[in-house]
Amino acid sequence: MSNSPTPPIDMNHIVIDSNRIAFRYQTAATAQSADTPPVIPAALDDVTLTIPHGEFVVLCGQSGCGKTTFTRLLNGLIPTFHTGDLTGTCSVYGLRSGHSSIEEYAAVVGSVFQNPKTQYFNAFVADELAFPCENAGWEPSAIRERMQEVASSFGITHLLDRSIFRLSGGQKQRIAVAAACMLRPRLLVLDEPTSNLDAQAMADLNAMLAQIKASGVTIVVAEHRLAWCVDLADRYVLFDSGRIALDCSAERFRDLPERRRERWGLRALDMTPFHAAVRQSVANAGQSRTDAAPLPANGTIQDQSASGTAVIATRGLTVGYRETRVFGRFRRRRPDAAAFSRTIPDLTLHAGRIVGLMGHNGAGKTTLVRTLVGLAKPLDGGILRYGETASPSELTRHGFLVMQDVNYQLFADSVRGELLLSTPYRDEFDAPEDVLQAADRILADLDLMELSDRHPMSLSGGQKQRTAIASALMCNKELIVLDEPTSGLDLKHMRQVGALLRTLADRGKAVLVVTHDEELAAQWCDEVVMIRP
Repeated sequence: MSNSPTPPIDMNHIVIDSNRIAFRYQTAATAQSADTPPVIPAALDDVTLTIPHGEFVVLCGQSGCGKTTFTRLLNGLIPTFHTGDLTGTCSVYGLRSGHSSIEEYAAVVGSVFQNPKTQYFNAFVADELAFPCENAGWEPSAIRERMQEVASSFGITHLLDRSIFRLSGGQKQRIAVAAACMLRPRLLVLDEPTSNLDAQAMADLNAMLAQIKASGVTIVVAEHRLAWCVDLADRYVLFDSGRIALDCSAERFRDLPERRRERWGLRALDMTPFHAAVRQSVANAGQSRTDAAPLPANGTIQDQSASGTAVIATRGLTVGYRETRVFGRFRRRRPDAAAFSRTIPDLTLHAGRIVGLMGHNGAGKTTLVRTLVGLAKPLDGGILRYGETASPSELTRHGFLVMQDVNYQLFADSVRGELLLSTPYRDEFDAPEDVLQAADRILADLDLMELSDRHPMSLSGGQKQRTAIASALMCNKELIVLDEPTSGLDLKHMRQVGALLRTLADRGKAVLVVTHDEELAAQWCDEVVMIRP
């Protein structure tokens, strides 16, 4: 199979043509109840949209509005992989939904999913980049050349020998984007590509997509965080309840009143004020740590100031993990050698306070919070709970972590059941009325009540995130840690999460939020701590 670049196409040529598309996902319930199937809202409803070759189109709208479903139509996953009722027609570079195979789409469309882990096939970065070309039958020398070219463009050459299991969330996202570009696709479809990226990584992605756009590739991005690509977008398509509510040029979209965009649940186009607020908060936090008296090595911390009781404090803490052999690919080193380690400036978390934890991808933020809730052991130093050294098991009993990938912590067969896992009652039939009422109040606060009987794995990424946060609210532990809680969330639900964080803090909880979301940090965090690489 040839690996030569695709011949140029007329830039005015329509390459994506969807006509009156409607789609409803098929669930186990619909498959088993053909006589009286439950009513499931249409994910897409009468969607007609054309996109010319070479255009950069941003799909926007609130969580669950149909953006992700439309991207699955463009890359052929609907209806072949995600089954359901599809009507209307959709053509992508001559490929027709429901008629063309996944293999045909793969040769034309590069895809980056909302959760990049779902598209990995290999354990190591170099193998993952090579995989698409190997599947297409490229010669080994051409694969190596293309891999070095893409790695250099994305600035990931230093990651080629790394295990994917040892990458940060943001690094995994960048690898997914790089792998999607290996076959020189005509269309690149990205679903929330910046959900786990820091500001510098977003700027790097912007630069790479600018190069890809300049080469004539059509780009469709489903995105909540709009500011990073405002200079690349040619057009914005707003989805609302499965329908297209607005389709306009980038110039017209930028001229819309900010309040109107906010009513649609859209994020800011200009991050300058939020960036300035975060920098000031980091500076203030650094100054307060410099001025603060040292923490006692033992004994209860008697801090009852306006900042609340010191619940958790670290002393000379070094976090990380030891090197392990993965499929025989790592060389064995000293038994005490660390594959990754980071020494953390002393940190104090107070009851009633929301602390934002920020820093570049790979700086160690996720490793730190896993250590604070007892899921990982410190490499050095210690963690104090109310001034007393705390063991990992004690930290686990008193802390709750909402993970960056919430799929790891969704276990129940319904959204309401997921909340009940945080109580002694594992079943709705066993739970007393007051517990069920408490769960339903939390679900209502997070706009999840209508989804209470749905299986968590049938939800959108943003809905899964809110379900995990609802479980954190239900467990009532003293330390609540959230790792990127607003990734995949629109403006409305980002503010909703911020308000819930404030509710937790007002109830006397210590709240720690790992985030790259400057809108969240600027508006809702009492303090921002920056972790340096």
